Amino acid sequence: MEVRLAYGKQGLRVSLPDRNVTVIEPVFVEGLPDEKAAVLESIRSPIGTPPLRDMVRPQDTVAIVFCDITRPMPSRRVLPVILNELAHVDRGKIVLINALGTHRPSPRQELVELLGEEIVRDYRIIQHSCEDRSSLARAGTLADGEDLWVNKEYLNSSFRILTGFIEPHFFAGFSGGGKLVLPGIASIENIMRAHSYEILSDARSTWGVTEGNPVFERIREAAELTHPDFILNVTLNKNKEITQVFSGDLRQAHGAGVDYQRSVAMRAVPHPFDVVITTNSGYPLDRNLYQTVKGMSAAAEIVRDGGTIIAAAECRDGIPKGSKYESLLSMAGTPDGTLKMVSTPGFAMTDQWQVQIQAKVQKRAKVYLKSDGLTDEEIRSAMLVPCQKIEDAVEEALGELGSDASICVLPEGPQTIPYVWMVAGDQ
Repeated sequence: MEVRLAYGKQGLRVSLPDRNVTVIEPVFVEGLPDEKAAVLESIRSPIGTPPLRDMVRPQDTVAIVFCDITRPMPSRRVLPVILNELAHVDRGKIVLINALGTHRPSPRQELVELLGEEIVRDYRIIQHSCEDRSSLARAGTLADGEDLWVNKEYLNSSFRILTGFIEPHFFAGFSGGGKLVLPGIASIENIMRAHSYEILSDARSTWGVTEGNPVFERIREAAELTHPDFILNVTLNKNKEITQVFSGDLRQAHGAGVDYQRSVAMRAVPHPFDVVITTNSGYPLDRNLYQTVKGMSAAAEIVRDGGTIIAAAECRDGIPKGSKYESLLSMAGTPDGTLKMVSTPGFAMTDQWQVQIQAKVQKRAKVYLKSDGLTDEEIRSAMLVPCQKIEDAVEEALGELGSDASICVLPEGPQTIPYVWMVAGDQ
């Protein structure tokens, strides 16, 4: 059988055996026939707040936070609608903030890709820096006593808007909502605490879980401490088309979006599989190896102990080179070494959360990687097994696990939340 995997911008077709293969995808929802009209209707009839135009006064200073290049949020199709509703506010009073978290800033050409030439030309854009304390302001104190520091341009604005998209997330449950504040525009200290070994080791810090998830609840607490006035979140299908729009109050609108996305993305399987083939949902989500850990983590939810995961991710931006993630992989050397290192009391290093999750996956299964953006040497340095063709890795896995080994394919990777559901009487 032939399956098309989300890979880069073009996709990747692979030929698989005709038996013992199960393909798991989110429920496909057609894109909205008129995205602009849907966004406009949502912000004029939001959840839990008055219409956006009615909330913003001409004298307000407005901060709009948007997703960075590692997310497929269609900001260039959404932000023009929002900005048009704010036509009664002078453009000089509006600032757009790139929610970079710990990621690198975007050069101008990326901002144009994200927002469109007109917005980049006509509006002031801030690139958040989590390590530049002079660009941050204290928003208050979290329940555990930690001070929350966020971008001061956002905090000093009289009206605050968060935009984003909702997808499954490997330790925050779902993305969108408050993630635009933490980690999006927060300090490195706040980001490190929210991604600490202790918090990520909690069994509830995982796919699809919100209530009781210490990561999700910390993110929501932090965001609410900054008092965002309005959010706009969307959901997308595999074609990156908008399927639903959720606007208004942070808790209510994001909650409605999570409920919807959970119904689309969560897919039950009757048993773990010997081999799971996964992706990182194609461009832009598979632009580096760091992001690709999410696809591996999704596969780990349904692979049997001692099984095999085969990941396909283009990684056009590499590991990325020179990142803390790359350094951590080199320092650790093995999955066991990784977990020992990051669990050491007092250890703290940016990106440690990604190697922690990766090591957890690799403790469970052998992981192959197909990537045109990385050399075999780079893949091995990341503790993974390189493969030039998915078919070759499948053949090798079947040679090790047996010709009758079961295979599952996640063509959209972490856009799906697969989970094992055993009926009564199953062993």
